[in-house]
Amino acid sequence: MAKSVAKPGKSSADATAKTADTLVNDNVVIENQPVATEQDETEISVEKKLVALHSLQQIDSQIDRIRIIRGELPLEVEDLEDEIAGLETRIDNHIQEIQSLEKQISDKQISIKESQNLIKRYEEQQNNVRNNREYDALTKEIEFQSLEIQLAEKRIREFNMQHGKFSEEIENAQAVLQERRNDLEIKRSELADIVTETELEEKELMRKSEAQQKFIEDRLLLAYKRIRKNARNGLAVVTVERDACGGCFSAIPPQRQLDIRMHRKIIVCEYCGRILVDKELASSIKI
Repeated sequence: MAKSVAKPGKSSADATAKTADTLVNDNVVIENQPVATEQDETEISVEKKLVALHSLQQIDSQIDRIRIIRGELPLEVEDLEDEIAGLETRIDNHIQEIQSLEKQISDKQISIKESQNLIKRYEEQQNNVRNNREYDALTKEIEFQSLEIQLAEKRIREFNMQHGKFSEEIENAQAVLQERRNDLEIKRSELADIVTETELEEKELMRKSEAQQKFIEDRLLLAYKRIRKNARNGLAVVTVERDACGGCFSAIPPQRQLDIRMHRKIIVCEYCGRILVDKELASSIKI
């Protein structure tokens, strides 16, 4: 009796080739990705991490571009504010020094009057002396008070010179201060206009960035932020472009490129330390 021949069934390769229309992860859309089997659980886990990292990088890069549009204005505003604070402090210090000088001048003027009064008294006493010894003693006192007057007058001249110097410095500083305040007002106005134009977009991107970070484990997120901080262009996740790292443009060996496309582990560039993503995966992500 002839045995019946079973019709060949679909292979396991055909089964895993089934595709889902889309896989949605918050703001990230991956189109035409294979449906994962239990054997692919580890691969998909790493792939999701790469998707989340690349998506976060795209969002953060858009935030960086908005901040670049602002240019150096925030720093210029901060520098002007610091310079104005410094000028105000210098003017206040000079005012206090002038007040101190004025007090010292007043004290010296009082001292001069006291010495002059003593001289008059000593001169009157000379008319009533009984001997040369008393006369010589009064003469020495008059000479001493005269020297005190000369010294006080010298100090007053010095104080007046310092007073004039500080007054001139205050006048110059106030002129510069007024210019800097005008510059600061202009810069703040320019910055406010730019911030108004980009504020809503930046807030939305910041919200997306924070939401995307929730899909990345803390250790990986910390590494991402560290790489971004050290990179001049703020790129921590880059694609492989023309067999080279998209960050430092160093050549990547073929075997390493294959490992990157397999999504079995997160691979970083041996030269710059950036996280590498294959171009196919990157092109499938939309923000």
